[in-house]
Amino acid sequence: MKNLSSFLRNFKLPRKSEINIAFYSFSKKERIIFFGLVVVLFLSTLAILQSINQSFMVSVPLRGGEISEGIIGTPRFINPILATSSADQDMVALIYSGLMRKSVDGELIPDLAEKYEVSKDGLAYSFTLIDNLYFHDGKTLTADDVIFTINKAKDSIIKSLQKVNWEGVNAEKIDERTVKFTLKQPYSSFLDNTTLGIMPMHLWDGTPVELNDVNTNPIGSGPYMIKGVSKQSTGIIDSYELVPFKKFILGEPYLTNISLYFYPNEDELVKALENGTVDEISSITPLNAENLKERNYQIDSSVLPRVFGLFFNQNVNQLFTDKIITNAINQAIDKNKIIRDVFYGYGLVIDSPIPPNIIAEKQTTADTNTTREEILQKVQNNLAKDGWKKGVGGFLEKTVTKNKKKITTQLAFSISTSNAPELTKTAELIQQDLAEVGIKVDVRTFEIGNLNQNVIRPRKYDALLFGEIINHESDLFAFWHSTQRKDPGLNVAMYTNAKVDKILEEASTTIDEQTRIKKYALFENEIKKDLPAIFLYSPNFIYVMSKDLNRTRVEYIISPSDRYFNIYLWYTQTDNVWKIFY
Repeated sequence: MKNLSSFLRNFKLPRKSEINIAFYSFSKKERIIFFGLVVVLFLSTLAILQSINQSFMVSVPLRGGEISEGIIGTPRFINPILATSSADQDMVALIYSGLMRKSVDGELIPDLAEKYEVSKDGLAYSFTLIDNLYFHDGKTLTADDVIFTINKAKDSIIKSLQKVNWEGVNAEKIDERTVKFTLKQPYSSFLDNTTLGIMPMHLWDGTPVELNDVNTNPIGSGPYMIKGVSKQSTGIIDSYELVPFKKFILGEPYLTNISLYFYPNEDELVKALENGTVDEISSITPLNAENLKERNYQIDSSVLPRVFGLFFNQNVNQLFTDKIITNAINQAIDKNKIIRDVFYGYGLVIDSPIPPNIIAEKQTTADTNTTREEILQKVQNNLAKDGWKKGVGGFLEKTVTKNKKKITTQLAFSISTSNAPELTKTAELIQQDLAEVGIKVDVRTFEIGNLNQNVIRPRKYDALLFGEIINHESDLFAFWHSTQRKDPGLNVAMYTNAKVDKILEEASTTIDEQTRIKKYALFENEIKKDLPAIFLYSPNFIYVMSKDLNRTRVEYIISPSDRYFNIYLWYTQTDNVWKIFY
C-alpha cells in the first residue's frame, strides 16, 4: 500500500516534447505497428463501451401504432350474454371486462376484481371490486352492474348461452364494491364463469336486451372503446374503429388504433389481406393458411381444445359392441395422414376424450418403431382370428349359425358428418384406410343444419364424425355422462358406464386441482378401455399476423376471441432505455 502511494505521488505524465522524441525514434516499421495498435485500441474501446451500454439497455414498448384486422361475420349482439357469432365474441373481448380475465398462460387473473375469497366448502365466492372503476362513457362501475349482468344471464326469457353457467347461483350485493355468489353445490370451474363481461346497467335496464341500440354501439370497461363505425345503407356494419380506454384497470393499451373490418366469407377475407385493406386475419382454413405461408405471410397458430372423433352408436350398429372391431378401426386409421393431408400440419393427433390445454390432458407418445404395413397386417390378423374373411368386393364377412340358420354379416358401417371440406376429406381418408383392411365404409355428408336436426338429435347414424367444443373440464359431463345420451344431451356415442358417471359427478364438484386431475385420469382410462369413439385430432386456431406487431403468444385458446386476452399488451413500436429507468 505504501509503494502504491509513493508511486502515485511521484507519477507524472510525459511532456509533449518527450513524446515527440520517443515517437521519432521509431523506425518506419515501428511507426506503422504503433498506429495499428492505436487503431485497434480505439476500436476495442468503442466495442467495449458499446457492449457495456447494451448490457444496461432494454427494449420497451411504446404507445403508438395501429393494426387492422379482418373478421368473418356481421356484429349484431355485441354484449356478453347474447354474443354467439365470432364477430360478436371478438368485439365483446375487446370492449368488455369481467371480474376475472385469462392471462397468456391460461391462468385466471383479477380484472375488475381487487381480490376474491372462496369459502372452505366451495359454496361461496366473495369478490371485492377495485375502487374507482369506470365504463367507457365515464359512469362508475359498481356491484349493481355485476348483479344486473348475472341476473340477465340467468333470465330464461333472454335465452343466453351463459344461462347454464349461472343457473342455481345466487348473486348478492354486500356493498357498492362487494358481490357474493352462493352455489348450491361446489363447482370446480366456477371461477371461469367470472370472466363474463360486465354490462352497464344504466344503458341496458328497462329495454329488451335483443332490441337495445347498445348492441351495436357497445359501452364496456375493457381495453378498447368505440371511436367510429361505418355502415352500409341497409344498416349492416362494415367496420369499427377502436381506441384505447385510458382508464382500463390493467393499464392503458399500447396500440392507439385498431380497425376491424367485417366480411361475409373467407374468400372476401383473404382478398382483403392480399389487397392491403387489413393487416391480420384469423379463423381461416389450413389450405388458405398454407398458401399464404408460401407467400411469406406470418402465420401463427394454437391448438384449440376441440375433440374431433368418430363416435360409435351401438344402439344402431351392433358391430361397435365388439372391441376387436373397434380396436381394429382405431389402429387402421392413419391419424398423422389426416393432419398432413387435410390440415397441412395445423392440428394435433389425439387419442383421448380430454383435449389439449385442459387440466387433465396427458401427452401420449406414438409408437414410431412400427411401420404402417406392420400395423395393417396386425389388424388383418386379429380380424381373421375373430372369424372375419374376405367376401364380396374384397370386404370382410363373418358367418355364424344361429338357431340352425347361417347368418352372414358384412363388416360395414356408415359415417355421417358435415359437408365442411375438412370433415368430408377426413371421412374419405378414413374410408380409404379401413378399406385396406377389408372394412367397408359408406360416407354420408349433410348440410350442418340438416345434420343437427335430422341426424344428431334423433341419433340416426352408425358412426358420427363430429367435433366437441370443451371449454372447461367440467364440460366432459355433457359429452359422456349416461344422462346426456338423448337430445339435448351431447353424449353422441350413446355411452353408458356407471363408473364413468360417478367419476364425472365427483370431479365436477371437486375443488382441489390435484384430486380433480386424478379423477379425470380415471375417466380417461375407462373411455380408452371401452373405446366408444375413435379420437382423431384437435385443430389449430390459425392467425395471420402483421409482421410489425409484437404480442405474447397465447397458448391456451379456448375460443378464437381468446386471442385478445392480452390485447392491452400488444405493440408495434419500441424504444431502448437503460434498465435502471425501466
